[in-house]
This record gives sequence, C-alpha cells and structure tokens, in this order.
Amino acid sequence: MGMGTRARAIIGGGITALSLAVFSATPTWAQELVGQPTDGGLGLQPAASPLKVEAHFFHDAILMPIITFISLLVLGLLIWICIRYNKKANPVPAKWSHNTLIEIVWTVLPVLILVGISLFSFRLLFAYHDMPTPDLTVKATGNQWNWSYEYPDQGVAEYVSNMLPEDEIAARGMPHSLYRLAADEPIVVPVGKTVRVLVTATDVIHAFALPAFGLKTDAVPGRINETWFRADRTGVFYGQCSELCGVDHAFMPIQINVVTEAEFAAWVASKGGSMTPRTPDQAPGGTAAQVAAGATGAPTAVEAAVPVAAPAQPAAPATAPAVAPAAQ
Repeated sequence: MGMGTRARAIIGGGITALSLAVFSATPTWAQELVGQPTDGGLGLQPAASPLKVEAHFFHDAILMPIITFISLLVLGLLIWICIRYNKKANPVPAKWSHNTLIEIVWTVLPVLILVGISLFSFRLLFAYHDMPTPDLTVKATGNQWNWSYEYPDQGVAEYVSNMLPEDEIAARGMPHSLYRLAADEPIVVPVGKTVRVLVTATDVIHAFALPAFGLKTDAVPGRINETWFRADRTGVFYGQCSELCGVDHAFMPIQINVVTEAEFAAWVASKGGSMTPRTPDQAPGGTAAQVAAGATGAPTAVEAAVPVAAPAQPAAPATAPAVAPAAQ
C-alpha cells in the first residue's frame, strides 16, 4: 500500500514537472512573428493596425471568457448528471418532465449573452466601416491566380503581383516558411497613413485577407468593396486569398511592405508616379476629388479607379465629303 502511494506521488510529481517545463518553454518555441504565421503559435497574429487591436480585444476579452465559461459549465453539468443520475445512484427515475423556472433560465440567459456579445460586435463592425479620411487609395483586383494593384492618387499604373517561386525564396535567403506568402511585386504603403483599399475581381470571387491588419474583404466581379487599414509600424506583412477560387487558389499571396514616407515616395517615382497631384481629382485619398465632384460633377478618384466603357460615337456618313487641307 505504501509502495502504491509512493508510486502515485512520483508519477504526480513527474506530470507536474513536465507541465511546468512545457509552460516555461512555450515562449521559446512559439516566438510570435509579426506579419506572418508562427510555428507553435496559440493565438492570433500580433496586431499591427488599430482595427486588429480592437479585433484582439473582442476575441480575447469578450468571446474567449464567454466560450470558456459555457464550455466548463456544460462539461460540469454532464459530469454531474452522469454521476448523480446514473442507474446505480438513482435506480428510481423521476416522473416529472418539465420545470418552468429552468426553461425560462435557459431561454433568457442565452439571449442576454448574445445581446452582450452583439454590443461589442456592432462596435467593431462600425469601426471597420467608419473609415477616417484616407491618405491614399490602392485598388486591388483579384485574378485567377494573382493580384494586380493600382494607385490612382499617385498615378501608378496597374501592375501584377505573383507568388515568388520556391527557388527564388531560397536564392534571396528568405525562410522557407514564406513560400506561398511572399510576392514579387508587393503593395507598398507609408507607415502611419490611412490606406483605403478598393477590392474587386475580374473572373470569380476572391478575398483580400491579411491577418496582421485584420483585413478580409471579398473581391467580387462587377462590384467594388472597400476596406481600410493604418499600419502602426514598418515591416513586411503577409496574407493570402481566402476564398476558394480555383485550382491555384493557394498561389495568390498578398504582401504589404510598410515603409517610411521617403521610401514610399522613392517607390512611387520608380513606378512612374508622382506624390504631387496634377489636378484636384488626383489628391491623396480622393478627398479633394470628392469636393470637386460635388461642385463640378467631375469624377472622384474612386470612380476614376473603376474602368468605365466610353460611350459609342456615331459613325460618320459613308458619303461625307473629304475636308480640304488648309491653305498654306
């Protein structure tokens, strides 16, 4: 009997020591990488924008405690019922089948929980739709199977972004974990600026998703959806198309390089664009264009980013006389 007690003590101590070792080692094997997946990570990616910070709060402080409480409550009730009301402990079952108080509680309590969650959920949804005055606009178009980007405010023409091949990842000395995440032509934006993203597609439904910024917006052919972000640090951030769009769906990475304003201006110049608007319609974010449109009917930067078919011109009469050249 004494030997059994000693053995149980040794086993219990070993389990405790192993648990403490694993817990203390967790920060070592799950170092969080900003802007990309983390091997062994247990939570969401670190937030790099105000929207993602609010999403973290909603998940960590609201949803997780409620989910944990409900799960433990249901587990406790199941264990209690199995022990207290099994055939051995309760050979004569009760004859009643309804309890008005209990039925009211399990109807009203879930309603109150859902209402409480909705208050925080609506607040977060409003933050996503309440975009501040944008500093620049990026148009992102999903294609089978790559992304193309355009900067209408800076006059940067549309360019195509493809996934970096695996051998190119190795040649650049990048970690292999970035395979299918890194792109050859990323989005480049300045740090601390509000970026409006116009999202559409040319063929099927895609989705523009980047976890570190809390972005996930469907790219629908014939429709333009809008989202925004403001990066709070420089760095490279990765996402992917998150809508199953065909056989090469896994080969549509999204890479956003957040740089300083000087580096952004140099990148714009390298793409043939300009940081100085040539007309009010090309002002950053399209804000000046919206004001001008209200007074003159001129198209805004958002409208300019959407291709519109030119109206057909009437054909000239077949018998129209030729115009004589002007006299010299």
